[in-house]
Amino acid sequence: MSDDASLTTPRAGGAIGRVTAATVIAAVSGYLVLLLAARHLGAAGYAVFAVFWAAYGMVTGAQNGQLQETTRAVRAGIDGRVSTARPWVVNATIGVTLGVLVAATSPLWSGLVFDEHRWLSVALLSVGVASFGVYAHLAGALSGAVAWGAFATLLSVDAMIRLVGAGLAVVFGGDLVAFLVITVIGSVSWMVLLLTSSTARAAVGLPGDVSPRRFATNTLTAMAAAAASAVLVMGFPVLITATDDDASSATVGAVVLAVTLTRAPLLVPLNSFQGVLITRFVDGSDRLGAALRAPAVVVVAIGVAGSGAAWLIGPWLLQNVFGEDFRLSGLAVAGFTLGATTLALLTVTGAATIAVGAHRWYAAGWWIATLASVGLLLSPADVVARVTVALICGPLVGMTVHAVGLARRRRPAVASARD
Repeated sequence: MSDDASLTTPRAGGAIGRVTAATVIAAVSGYLVLLLAARHLGAAGYAVFAVFWAAYGMVTGAQNGQLQETTRAVRAGIDGRVSTARPWVVNATIGVTLGVLVAATSPLWSGLVFDEHRWLSVALLSVGVASFGVYAHLAGALSGAVAWGAFATLLSVDAMIRLVGAGLAVVFGGDLVAFLVITVIGSVSWMVLLLTSSTARAAVGLPGDVSPRRFATNTLTAMAAAAASAVLVMGFPVLITATDDDASSATVGAVVLAVTLTRAPLLVPLNSFQGVLITRFVDGSDRLGAALRAPAVVVVAIGVAGSGAAWLIGPWLLQNVFGEDFRLSGLAVAGFTLGATTLALLTVTGAATIAVGAHRWYAAGWWIATLASVGLLLSPADVVARVTVALICGPLVGMTVHAVGLARRRRPAVASARD
């Protein structure tokens, strides 16, 4: 496994190529694991597995805030604003604490979530969450150090551990328990990288730019925003179902499927590119508008082109690939794709907001976007119209909050430059 030659020199082209390849590997591996689980476990077993997979995804989705703040702090530290703080200590503590909280609170919720293997599921979730705290730290430190080769390797190893585990479970006749273990075992990829990569070992202990107390506060704020993001991204199908009581089940099913499918092309890559974006915005904080322009234009271009394609072939694909029951108009599928585009833009503005240290504005933007989307889902209209408006307008409200935060953050710098 090759290491990057430098922990300080950005390589934009190399970053895009390496992280893109790792993103493809991770996405394909994830879908293959789900496919193997569905075919091997059957409908009943897969239902149990899918709930545990979603629970783990929701919690670790919030922990992405650790990755985001670590990226910002390490990059700013490398740029010269070094503190004595060691982010890995804070992140490891947060991970372990979160794991303990999962275990301690499990009597209150585990019976509602896990139908089978309840306590094993709680134990695996607790251990997986604790381990993911270190994984998120290492991913953030590598991003802040622009060590894109090692970062891409970390993403790939995480995905491949799960895929190989799923393959072995199928070959050797593993049961549901094997797939529960497979769900969390990928988070130990940080151990593999620390053992095999000198770049990872050099990056893991890098300092940040703020005190330990401030870093912890920033991280928890970023995690609060990431939790809102997880609700808005992963939990949106649940919100659709929960706020609908009059549409047919077939229509709701078609809407949920279409929303899920139209999000993947933009949001899956962006999730992996969070570290790249934050690093870009930290380095370009003195010309943030220019730094924001390129990724925003790319997102809009992909979104507009995707919406046009969705209008033309979306209904045909839904019915011919997934079945005749999945009937939606081209306008509806195009609207959902535009909603995915605004959510992707919210992700970009969020990365910029956290990069300049406006953590509260970052969290406020995500939570207000989530609340606005939920409120719009409750409006008196048919399910397709409500979902379309909620998907597009909720993130727009969040982006407005981020824009205000960015403007307020830059104003003191502009004033001081004039003095």
